Amino acid sequence: MGLLVDCSGLLVCARVRVPVFRPVGSSQNISRLQVLEHVDEHLEKGNERLALSLVKDLQGKPGGLRGFGAARQVPQRLYSLDELKLNGIVTQSILSPTDATLGSIERSLQLVAVSGGLSAWGAFGFTQQQILFLSLGFLFIWSVDAVSFNGGIGSLVLDTVGHILSPKYHNRVIQHEAGHFLIAYLLGILPKGYSLSSLEALRKEGSLNVQAGTAFVDFEFLEEVNTGKVSAKMLNRFSCIALAGVATEYILFGYSEGGLADIDQLDRLLKSLGFTQKKADSQVRWAVLNTILILRRHEKARSELAKAMSMGSSVGFCIQAIEKAIYDADI
Repeated sequence: MGLLVDCSGLLVCARVRVPVFRPVGSSQNISRLQVLEHVDEHLEKGNERLALSLVKDLQGKPGGLRGFGAARQVPQRLYSLDELKLNGIVTQSILSPTDATLGSIERSLQLVAVSGGLSAWGAFGFTQQQILFLSLGFLFIWSVDAVSFNGGIGSLVLDTVGHILSPKYHNRVIQHEAGHFLIAYLLGILPKGYSLSSLEALRKEGSLNVQAGTAFVDFEFLEEVNTGKVSAKMLNRFSCIALAGVATEYILFGYSEGGLADIDQLDRLLKSLGFTQKKADSQVRWAVLNTILILRRHEKARSELAKAMSMGSSVGFCIQAIEKAIYDADI
């Protein structure tokens, strides 16, 4: 699961048009839907600047996009761990994710493999030499995967089995990516695509090195990175988006399992910018508090967005789901 989130980029999923979001007699809403369809078309063609321009043209306008870049945020300052606890936030449960679900599935697969090997040995009468050759063959395949594909084949198998056998894991991935998508949108960063499984990412990108994640129209961020000067506003956005997945899991389940790569990516960015440990801790604590409060405030929008993403809806349709959910709510 990715972060700004996986800047390698993902293709926009096929558009899904469901008439329930098109109120009869609302010319303003029809106009917004038409614009979002054009946004989808531009994203599909790789015209990110044009897509972002269309979204910004509707930003904050009546009948337009009320939510884009309109999130109410907490003041940025040094927050103590006690202050976070007063807001019901235990950082250790957020910032130290361990994927126990996939770990359990991986151990089960290993046991099945060993049991299968023993059964085959007994059924086919393999000699010790044949067992040795088979073991070396599997070891060779594992080594090739680790070196050439960065463990992509193993991750693909494990993730696919996880989605099939564990509804909990499947739902967690959806909610995690919905968190990234929603926080980015509310902070003014346009999502350009998402993938909810390694298999889906492989089908879209044709690469084993691309895993599930959400990608964004991030040329403005990359331009700042290339100059060596990242503004405080852009860094704040990146920090919150990076932590949005683990924050969503924490809100829903009381702890996070996925998202270690997101945290590592944020940590590398802060180190590259020359942050001291104290300054980095301050940035992370503020981002955790800010992100969780925004997610709590927009629980309905996150829920509706997750439903839309689970159906494979386009970016434009997902944005429409967010806007519909917050239409009568204060940002």
